[in-house]
Amino acid sequence: MKTAKILIGTVVLSTALASCGQSQSGQSQSRQAQTEQTDRFSFVENPGSQCIDVLLDGQPYTSYCYTDSLKKPVLFPLRTKGGHFVTRGWPVQPRANERTDHPHHIGLWFNYGDVNGLDFWNNSPAIPAEKRSGYGSIHHAAVNKTESNGNTGVLDVTKYWLGPQGDSLLKEDTRYVFQVDEEGSTSIELDIKLTALKDVSLKDNKEGVLGIRLARELEHPSDQPAKFTDANGIVTEVAQSNNDGVTGHYISSEGIEGDDVWGTRGKWVTLNGTIEGEDVSLVILDHEGNPGYPTYWHARGYGLFAANPLGQKELSGGKDVLNFKLDKDASTRFRYKVLIHAGSKLDTATINDRFAEFNGQQ
Repeated sequence: MKTAKILIGTVVLSTALASCGQSQSGQSQSRQAQTEQTDRFSFVENPGSQCIDVLLDGQPYTSYCYTDSLKKPVLFPLRTKGGHFVTRGWPVQPRANERTDHPHHIGLWFNYGDVNGLDFWNNSPAIPAEKRSGYGSIHHAAVNKTESNGNTGVLDVTKYWLGPQGDSLLKEDTRYVFQVDEEGSTSIELDIKLTALKDVSLKDNKEGVLGIRLARELEHPSDQPAKFTDANGIVTEVAQSNNDGVTGHYISSEGIEGDDVWGTRGKWVTLNGTIEGEDVSLVILDHEGNPGYPTYWHARGYGLFAANPLGQKELSGGKDVLNFKLDKDASTRFRYKVLIHAGSKLDTATINDRFAEFNGQQ
């Protein structure tokens, strides 16, 4: 029954987001051709599929997808500047040899596993109806601004964190800053303001807060049994994983590597790998102003790359406790920067420079 529920959820998501991230339509291409554009990023709204496509030099880069079936807005998919996917396609746009666990892991997202006792992190169409009262969802409310200026594009949006009865717990105002950096690298900065609409408790929980679900190539090699898709999205269970082309390796700012990064603190983590012969570094930078800094890392070799500053008791084995709270009308701010570097692997000195630059911003 569990497999059937996941498959139903996959159909729902695939149908709802059939065009998400596929902005190579005649309309978007013709718009690009009509204008000699010096601004690198552009935005194309698709109200029917409930997404905003983000184009880089007229080509798909990512999409802000907010259909209700996702249970939260996401950026999906993430690509290198050259077009290689760094995020998993399943369950939205399945590709061959992808894992089929955790249907709530889609692209890049921000939410949490315990907000006034509600689980926002694990919500998906796979949750059975009789259990949905324990889950919350995040609903897109408005696009406040899109802006393009040279190598930078900005998408400013408002969302609401809702309980199962539609009651609002939090207002979220998020500013996504897309940028082309030196050497053909790109980055995505997230500036998130959460405002409590009632007293809110975010009890320590390992499920949070900024997550990326990785492409198969960026996972750690594993010999464990798992379920994978074929080129048509059909799921098959295998006794031992095929590690051909699986090259991921975590390294933290504290020099910790591999699976040992999980449950440790650090100001950044980089994930190095190779996709179709191209070296890739995917980096999440923490910010000194964030609650719970420096963050704990919820980074798993099977493909979850997450920064979680709020789940300190769970991730430290009880050594640290936070149990973060917001009184009604109070606000807090989270800032992260995701670097997508292709063509080489970033070294520690370079990442430290980028971290210092990010933290030096106002």
